[in-house]
Amino acid sequence: MEIIRCMVVDDKPLAVDILKDYIAKISDLTLIFSSTNPMEALEYVMKNEVDLIFLDIQMPQLNGLQLMKIVQGKTKVILTTAYAEFAIDGFENDAIDYLLKPISFERFYKSVQKAQHYFNVVATKSRPEANTTNIKDQEFIFVKTEYKLIKINIDDILYIEGLQNYISIYTKNEKIISLQNIKRMEEQLPNHKFIRVHKSYVVAINKIESIERSRLYIGNATIPLGDTYRDHFYKIIEPK
Repeated sequence: MEIIRCMVVDDKPLAVDILKDYIAKISDLTLIFSSTNPMEALEYVMKNEVDLIFLDIQMPQLNGLQLMKIVQGKTKVILTTAYAEFAIDGFENDAIDYLLKPISFERFYKSVQKAQHYFNVVATKSRPEANTTNIKDQEFIFVKTEYKLIKINIDDILYIEGLQNYISIYTKNEKIISLQNIKRMEEQLPNHKFIRVHKSYVVAINKIESIERSRLYIGNATIPLGDTYRDHFYKIIEPK
């Protein structure tokens, strides 16, 4: 993606003007809409193609987190607010970044770089044509932690454990926590190398050392094999 189509939503006109000015200074951004009315903004997003929203949280009628949940999957969001306590909620709802007011141009630019990285690297992997042509050759993925994207080599992953709204990715050398659900993570992985064995676990097939009844062993970890996944699991590892 070369140009990111963005919009600004904030009930304070001055805050909107500041972000519009910042956007105008970055050639890779184009402002397609701005509003101080979150309901008006919601209507626009639902009817038009928007790549990125700079979104305030504390607004009347519809706050930023509510709007974000409604449009989730249709556009990405960078939250802008004066209240740090909403950061966890923002990242749990897949915000690219969280900007605390007053926002300096330097901090704004760093946030835009995160968005550019997402669209240029992460989003490319989710395109159908990318999945069909490159999924078997995929060597790494990027996952989002609190404030950055981390590159993980596919062959280093042992297994992934889902824990409510976040996951733990266990590799040969470390455990990485990412604010996303296990289903989304499973979709990023090549399906000839990984398999879902439980509602809370995805494992690397070639890292399984032994299987005993309803348990898998990978290194020092004991992983349950769920009844729902048992038949498919054995079809994969014991093809006729």
